[in-house]
Amino acid sequence: MTQTARVYGGSLYELAAEETLTDTIREQMMAVLDLFRENPDYLALLCEPSVAKDERIGLIETAFGEQAERYLVSFLKLLCEKGILREYAGCCEEFARRYNVDHNIAEAVVTSAVALTDTQAAALKEKLEKQSGKTIVLTQKIDPSVVAGLRVEIEGKQLDGTVQGRVHGISRRLADVVM
Repeated sequence: MTQTARVYGGSLYELAAEETLTDTIREQMMAVLDLFRENPDYLALLCEPSVAKDERIGLIETAFGEQAERYLVSFLKLLCEKGILREYAGCCEEFARRYNVDHNIAEAVVTSAVALTDTQAAALKEKLEKQSGKTIVLTQKIDPSVVAGLRVEIEGKQLDGTVQGRVHGISRRLADVVM
């Protein structure tokens, strides 16, 4: 994430917090981000310098003006005017980071060889919530190279309970003993 995204995303978060609109704007920001990801040509059009700035801003108003919170629409227009609309994903990331801090939420990414069942995911989520004292938002990733076990990344820490991780740990200890 760039410094620009931090500043703009953080500023929008502060405004949303003052207006008690953090939940609404966060939800709408993610919907717009999904739309941009699903329609990269639309984002490219909004960033195209050969299209008049007024026309691009008009496209934002047409697409979001009736449906999104006015602060978010104005934010999108501002990014378009400044020529930094491609920073939007980073702005969303900073907004979400600030939201999570204020709401005691931690995002955890669990990587396994196969998808966890709903029961397994719920049990892991509950255990992580007890350990961290935070509400956990769990995201699952599948990586067949994990073979067995789980790797969990939460708040910059990695908990590696995979066979691959254990073998690597054993190899390191053996190397230390041999040398």
